[in-house]
Amino acid sequence: MGRFNNTFSHPDGFVLVGFSERPRLEMVLFVAVSTFYIMTLLGNSAIIFLSHLDPRLHTPMYFFLANLSFLDLCYTTSTVPQMLVNIQSHRRNISYTGCIAQLFVFLGLGSTECILLSIMAFDRYVAICRPLHYIVIMNSRFCQQMAAVAWGTGFSNSLVQTVLTFLLPRCGQYRVENFFCEVPAMLQLSCVDTRTNEVEMYAAVVIIKVIPVGLILFSYINIVRAVVGIQSTEGRKKAFNTCGSHLLVVVMFYGSAISGYAYMVPKSNSAKLKGKLLALFYGLVTPMLNPLIYTLRNRDVKGAVKKLLGREEEGWSTA
Repeated sequence: MGRFNNTFSHPDGFVLVGFSERPRLEMVLFVAVSTFYIMTLLGNSAIIFLSHLDPRLHTPMYFFLANLSFLDLCYTTSTVPQMLVNIQSHRRNISYTGCIAQLFVFLGLGSTECILLSIMAFDRYVAICRPLHYIVIMNSRFCQQMAAVAWGTGFSNSLVQTVLTFLLPRCGQYRVENFFCEVPAMLQLSCVDTRTNEVEMYAAVVIIKVIPVGLILFSYINIVRAVVGIQSTEGRKKAFNTCGSHLLVVVMFYGSAISGYAYMVPKSNSAKLKGKLLALFYGLVTPMLNPLIYTLRNRDVKGAVKKLLGREEEGWSTA
């Protein structure tokens, strides 16, 4: 524990470099990030509100969607306000405690989202491939248990990685090459061999990201097989629309998150910029787009919005 305590000797905490080397880009980002953050708050809050308000949305699919929206609200809030303050005030510092808390919460929520997306794919698999057993399998208790497993596993992984990361000595290095504290950026500050930590991190990536991706692929392969067997064109269209939103979210989140690890040890300014932009994408853009994707492509959500606005049309169907 001596090494852990020694890292707290720097009075100013850490310096979040962000995009400070590009001041013009920072001003554009301040406007863009502020807009995206407001849209994220409004969109995800609306999904949570609608899923609780409308009885016809009290289904497993919207239970998990509400979990995802709440997660995305916390996910962006863990990093964006600090980023906006840093850009506006030009103060790049974050305290040790703040950095630890930010890394733990951000990583925990990101890990939880990976598992939650695989659970949502399983829900669609049961709905389409086992429709007669759907109510029995996806009962309320089972859904709550799966959500608890997702949150528990995500934050357990975060706890382990946070502790291992902050046990590393940094020998006076406190410039974090990102706009928030995350494991790859923090490993770059270490003045000792970090191969053990990198192996542990990639092992966690396999468990938290790769395995859920495999489960998602398995679910959708079986879904496609079942949909192909549906004779009704309307039935096939409905099934694909139900799964299309979730699949699009999966591709955006996993694609950007996994790609970010390719820039764990950037060797050029161009690679550093790409890594930061990828982090910005999966840390802000994806959570902002999630409610828009589900709202625009989902009849239930659009119907709930119309009902809320007093313009409900007769005969809108449920997915």
